[in-house]
Amino acid sequence: MIEGWREFVRSNFIYSFSRAPVAIGSFVIASSLILFAIAAPFISPYTPYDPATLNLMNGFSAPLAPNAFTGDVFIFGSDDQGRDILSTILFGMRISLFVGFSAVFLAMILGVALGLVAAMAGGVIDAIIMRVADIQLSFPSILIAMLIYGIAKGITPPEMRNEVAIWVLILSIGLSDWVQFARVVRGSAMVELQKEYVEAAKLIGVNRVAIAFRHIFPNVVPSVLVIATISLALAIISEATLSFLGVGAPPTQPSLGTLIRIGQGFLFSGEWWIIFFPSLALLLLALSVNLLGDWLRNTLNPNVGIK
Repeated sequence: MIEGWREFVRSNFIYSFSRAPVAIGSFVIASSLILFAIAAPFISPYTPYDPATLNLMNGFSAPLAPNAFTGDVFIFGSDDQGRDILSTILFGMRISLFVGFSAVFLAMILGVALGLVAAMAGGVIDAIIMRVADIQLSFPSILIAMLIYGIAKGITPPEMRNEVAIWVLILSIGLSDWVQFARVVRGSAMVELQKEYVEAAKLIGVNRVAIAFRHIFPNVVPSVLVIATISLALAIISEATLSFLGVGAPPTQPSLGTLIRIGQGFLFSGEWWIIFFPSLALLLLALSVNLLGDWLRNTLNPNVGIK
């Protein structure tokens, strides 16, 4: 294990990473924000969604300015209910990251499975899967996500809608983003199927399932990781867009998109900080993950095209 770690440290991957300042900066920012979100219950200055800890007199406190009534100081200011903006961002990032990672995982599982099935089966099955993918690509993914979200929300009992809203959001984003995984995995698998080691495996009687998972899948993992990293940034933005439009995370479990939607209502009344800081957090999170994904694409597999 130690020797394997030493080989990884000495690998071209680490060498390339150490010579890419943009990748290093993106990794530091993204990992820091993720760690802050995970540790939110322990590092958050306040518990923003506990009514017992809120004081309406602290409402609309400007950043770093003592409140006129209570004298309390909030680094990023407070909202209309007296909630600390910094604390709401930390807890909101937890929701955004949970939705993003879960949606990408769902899209990856579905896309990889369908891509392998299309490549291995060929014929009619391949044609059906790829035509469905082509049809879905003809529509913006956010519209597909809104459609799936609306259908799933419509069949959910009204008393349970807020409880399952996050899971419905994950399902809608995941089902709208599987196509990229399926197309790339199918293309890579089709190339691998023409190689001699696959032909040799067929000759000795190895079944198709074993060939797919033992021989082909390990060779498409780098491409899948690249798409997953870039898709994470897109999933976070999709979640924020849906929540901003009011069809995403509920106010009881606000994400960054929900916080931006709430802050937008106070933008023209002078309380700019309510929307500015959540927007800045979303920008830093999505941009850093996206830049890191671009570097991974150029390093692991520069021939992979993300459309």
